[in-house]
Amino acid sequence: MEWVTLYLPGFMLFFCRIASFFVVVPIFSARNVPQHFKIGIAFFVTLMAFTLFGMNNPATFDSLYMLSVIREILVGLLLGFIAYMFFQIVLIAGAFIDIQMGFGIANVIDPMTGAQSPVMGNLKYMIAILLFLSFNGHHLLLKAIMESYDWIPLSNSLFTKMYSGDIAEFMIRTFTSVFRISFQMAAPLVVAFFLTDVGLGFLARVAPQFNIFVVGMPLKIIIGFILFTLLFSGYRYVYTDMFTSMLDSMQKFIGLLTG
Repeated sequence: MEWVTLYLPGFMLFFCRIASFFVVVPIFSARNVPQHFKIGIAFFVTLMAFTLFGMNNPATFDSLYMLSVIREILVGLLLGFIAYMFFQIVLIAGAFIDIQMGFGIANVIDPMTGAQSPVMGNLKYMIAILLFLSFNGHHLLLKAIMESYDWIPLSNSLFTKMYSGDIAEFMIRTFTSVFRISFQMAAPLVVAFFLTDVGLGFLARVAPQFNIFVVGMPLKIIIGFILFTLLFSGYRYVYTDMFTSMLDSMQKFIGLLTG
């Protein structure tokens, strides 16, 4: 009982941060991942992290314990949400492409999130998941949440940073960079579709007997698939830069709370 009284409060704080991290972080938060698996991996990761970082700094059940629980949940959610935002790059880029390609009205249900997503965005999202797993990115996410305790202890300054507006400013900058990267990813195909529309406009002026609405839609779909096939080999480097930016943003967030 003395051991439980001494270490249980700190263990529960560790579990709150790690469990909330797994709620929103990509791959681990997917709908097709069983709930008991999420709880189990959160428990064992908490056990390892608490053994490494929490044994020397035990917490106590006091009047500020609930505030500590809320603070740890927010830290885990913010860390996971930063990674989640960068995985939305491919969905945003796919939405840009689908609008120009004509697939905007054919949204499908994403089995990973359970929400509607664009056709090309869903394809790119699956490719991103496979590449992220092949790069052992899920190991880096586990390493990030475990090593966050080395830089963001239980007695961190999250509420102070939130009150001063540093957290909100950082999240806005991160969202801006996410939107910029997604537009850069979709820019080659969007420009190609724009030039196709210009060419179809000239064709409509030169040969009015052509039904542009009938000819243009299949033509843009064919051009889109051809360009996507030609650019497919280069997406590996694009995704690598995206994953690097994601890890850099998580590191900057940890540095923000470290001060």
